[in-house]
This record gives sequence, C-alpha cells and structure tokens, in this order.
Amino acid sequence: MKFWLRTFGDLRLLDEQGHATAFPEKGLVIIACLIAADRASVPRVPVAELLWGKSTPSTSFTNLRSLILRIKNRQFELDRHFLSFSESRIELNPSLLSCDVSAFGVAGPEEPFEKLALLVERFHEGLFLEGISLRSIVFSDWLAQQRERQTIALERAVDIARPLAAKPGEIALVKEAALLVSLAHPQDEVARRVLIEAHDAQSEVNHFRSVFERRSRLLSSWAAAAKRPVKGAVVSTKADSPTLEVPATEAAVHPMARVPRLSLLPPSNHGTDPAAAGIVTALLEDITIGFCVLNSIQVMAPYSAVQISRQTADKVAAFEHHDVSYVLDTRLSGVDSDRSLFCQLIYMASDEIVWAERFSIDGRDLARNNRDISRRLALSVASEIERHRITRAHFEQNPAAYHRYLIGRQYFSRLTLPNLRRARREMKAALHESPNFAPALSSIARTYSEEWFLTARGDVELLKSAETFALQAIAARDDMADGYRELGVAKLQQGALDESVEALELAEALSPHYADVIADHADTLAHCSQLEAACQKIEQAIELNPLSPDAYLWTAAGANYGLGRFAEALAYIDRIAAWLTGFRLRAGRCWATPRRRVLSSAELAKLTLTLIWINGF
Repeated sequence: MKFWLRTFGDLRLLDEQGHATAFPEKGLVIIACLIAADRASVPRVPVAELLWGKSTPSTSFTNLRSLILRIKNRQFELDRHFLSFSESRIELNPSLLSCDVSAFGVAGPEEPFEKLALLVERFHEGLFLEGISLRSIVFSDWLAQQRERQTIALERAVDIARPLAAKPGEIALVKEAALLVSLAHPQDEVARRVLIEAHDAQSEVNHFRSVFERRSRLLSSWAAAAKRPVKGAVVSTKADSPTLEVPATEAAVHPMARVPRLSLLPPSNHGTDPAAAGIVTALLEDITIGFCVLNSIQVMAPYSAVQISRQTADKVAAFEHHDVSYVLDTRLSGVDSDRSLFCQLIYMASDEIVWAERFSIDGRDLARNNRDISRRLALSVASEIERHRITRAHFEQNPAAYHRYLIGRQYFSRLTLPNLRRARREMKAALHESPNFAPALSSIARTYSEEWFLTARGDVELLKSAETFALQAIAARDDMADGYRELGVAKLQQGALDESVEALELAEALSPHYADVIADHADTLAHCSQLEAACQKIEQAIELNPLSPDAYLWTAAGANYGLGRFAEALAYIDRIAAWLTGFRLRAGRCWATPRRRVLSSAELAKLTLTLIWINGF
C-alpha cells in the first residue's frame, strides 16, 4: 500500500489506512509540483523561487534549507523518504506514494469514459491546491497555469468522449463534464455547444439562446440606425430647463467590470423529502446550464455551492474566499400541488436583498413547470444582477449622486406636479455629481412625460424634453432598459407608434422580466391596434407584478374592450383602486356597447354617481 497525496480541495497526505498524516505543507507542494509536471527531479533554485519568490534569493535559500531539514526529520519518523536531496537538486521517489493529479498526466487511464469520469471526480473535489496561499508571484502564476492545463485536459476528454457517448450514463457524464468546463471557461464554445446539443432534445436552452441572440441583434440594429450625436455641454441650472448633454467622450466609454460570480444555494429544508430533493436538483442544474449559455454570469460549480451550504461556520467568509458576488438563496414550502419555491438574490458585499420572488411548483405538471421556472429564474436573476451591478457601479463611483437619485425616486410614489418637479430637481442634482448617471437621466425623462399627462397633454415641448433625456440616457448607457423605455413612452405620446414599438421591444429584450417595461410595451401595442398581443403582454406584466398599479389594469381593460371582451374589461375596471376613474371608463365605453349587461343595484348606483360626476366636468 502506498501513501496518497490529495491535491484537489484540501492538500493532505494520507497513510496506507487513509488517515491524514502530518507533513510540512511546502514539502507536499514540492511533491505536487513534481507529479503535476511529470518530473522525477528539479533543481533547488526554481523550488526556492516558487515557494518564496525571486525578490530576496538569499532569504529564499535559507528558508529552503530549513524546510529540507524539517522534511528529512518527518520522513525519518515515517520511515518513508518521498523526497531526497542533493547539493543542487530535489528528487522524488514515485514508488512510495500516489497522487490524484496523476489523472491529468501521461499515466492517467486511456479508456475515454474512464478518464473522463476520473477528471470529473477531481473537479468535484475542488480546485487544485485550493487551500494553499503563498506570498510568491511565481507560485501564483504556476498555479494558474496548472489549473488552466487541467481544464484544457477536461475539455479534450469531453471532445474525445462526446461522439462515442451512446448509453444514458455516458451522455450524462459528457454533459456533466461540459458543464464543469463551461463554469471554468465561460467563453468556451466547445462546452457551450455540448451543453446546447445535450439539452436540445428538451428545448431547455433554446429560449435562452433566442432571447440573447435577439437582444444582440436589436442592439446592433439600434446602434446602426440611430447614430444620434450627443452634444458636449453641461447641465442647466434652471428649474424647468430640459437641456442636458453628456460629453461624447465620457458617454461612449463603459467601464469594463469583471463578470459577477453567482452561487446557487439549494434549500436547506428539502432533505427529508426525496421528491423535493429531486425537484431542487433538476431545477438548479437547469438554471446553472441556463447561466452558462447566457455567458453573462460566472456560476460557482454546484458541488462547491452544496459544500458551502452545508457548512455550519461562517458562510460569508467562505463566499468571500471564493470571490462570490451574489448568492441565490432558495427555500421550499408546502406539499404536493401546493408546493412553492421562494428565491432571494443577495448581494454579498452589503448583505442586501436585490430581488425576491415566490414560484409555484405544481406537482400535477412538474416537468413543464420546472422548465418554465428555470427559464424565468435564470433570466430574472441575470437581469437583476446586471441592473444592480450598473447601479452599484454608479454608487461606488459617486455615493453623493446615488443618494440624490434615491431621494428623487421617492417622489414617484405619488404623481403630482409638485412631486414631479421635486423629483426632477433631485435628479439634476445627482447629474451635477455624476453627469453619466443613466438612471437619473431616464428618470428625468419620466418626469416630463408624466407632467405632459397631468397638464392636459397640451405642451408638446414636454414630450420633446422627455425624448431628449431618454436619448441621453441611452448614450450614457446603451445596455440599460430604462432609457429605451422612456424613449418608447415619449414616442407613443407624440404619435410615432412604430418608433415607440421599436424602442420598447429593445427595452424588453434587455430586461425580459421588467414588469413596467412590459406594461408600457402592451400599452403601445394597444395603440397600434395589436390588441391580442397587447392583452398577452399586459397579462404577463400583471403576473410579474400581481399587486398591479392602476395603469396596468387600465391598459388591460382597454385592450379587452377593443376585442369585444366586455366582461373581462369590466373585471379589470373593478380592480382599479381609484374606482371613480374606473367607473368613468365603464360609463364611457362599456355602458354604451351593443352588448349591454344587466347591472346590479349597487353597480347601477355607482354608475349613476359616475355619470353625474362626468357631466359635472
């Protein structure tokens, strides 16, 4: 029996009985380096540079001599001389121990699926030398190269085994390995192709691919068609002036941020229910694959996420160690057909809940619901992370501007002329602090379009101001939905229906689960007489935002009325919070239709009062 050196995950030396054996850590690193490089010996000089760096050679050689002494003493105690030392070299005796990293070398198994299974097992155990942190740039560079080489070896093994996979177990192994490659190399096209091919039979990733291909196509066509120049000036200090122009050199430059890393935590309360465990496992796998296809978020490998979720110690420290930016925490509740999945997206740096939603898991149609939930979850989380990342970037760059922006947003809760003007004043104050703050630009556009509504729709200059600020928001950040949304609303109010549809279509493509954008898109479709599509859109918005604003219900009522669905229109009107406004719509539209319905005495009384109110105005 040989000793066993474990290098993936925790670095450990195990004896013949599998028990952990004490040994100098840097000595184990030397052994791992020799085995990973398929070398029997190495000069002392590069070993000293690897462990302690090149900056102070004399100190490195002194430290190496001390380490060699400790290694010799420990090997004497074990009566196992894994390493031997001469004046200039360090040699390995490979007959005394085996190592898990050998699977990646020439001595690994030759049978394709046996090799692939072994490599997958290594990746599941953790990263190569994961817990080792040496103050040496040489070691850091070498370790990165080794991990890259191991990922390439896994990719090659996938490429060899993929055309040979015929049995269900072989196909599942190839898919699992491709997922690991994609997690390590988000841009790897081979792994992406394998994932897409593996899941095409169930159409699980077609939705992701089509959504984001459409998003890229729309952005490209918009950039090619619009080409609207942005002038270079400053914010006007006049209270009602719409003039704000972003310097082109600043607006065109978007800071390149690293791709955020996400960890999907399985529910901690599903272990006693095997059915729930199966649901969660399948769901998290689908979501992970969806993120890999999206290629916009780096996802922690499911195995590592599960291990962290089981830790009783400080999970926050574990996430920080693995550079996790966001955590998707999940919980199951209910039983059978009443089962639901609660998800919340947490930004780890500030322990902030960015987004939360509850999904119904209907046991009567589990396969379809799981697929739909995985799609909605992946797209929702991707959109929310992107929106939160953009807003955080503005906050981190200029907290004062972000603070003024938040103050201004509070005034949108009750739309009155004084509140709109207060909001506009705060947004312009934010822009004085940060001229490229796209959320503030789009919010100013909203204040002008809402003011146009509240002032009897008589001042076309308000709409032109809304359009100006919307275009500047797009120039400042062309991958945010809000600018396109405000442009679409302004174009609708000006009667440019085709341009409105184009802008709102792009806004929805950028944020597929942004309920307000979808509702505005539905309103525009209704004005374009695309009533069936409008009904579908507004129902989607109401589903995403169940406690819907009256504007959603108004759009739904109008679209259903146009289709002759008077009962549905009246049902939406009855849900409008401002009931006098709702009954005004009822009186003006539904009461005069050929399909008059019999009203109850209470409805008739309300309707009579409403008609009196209308006549009074």
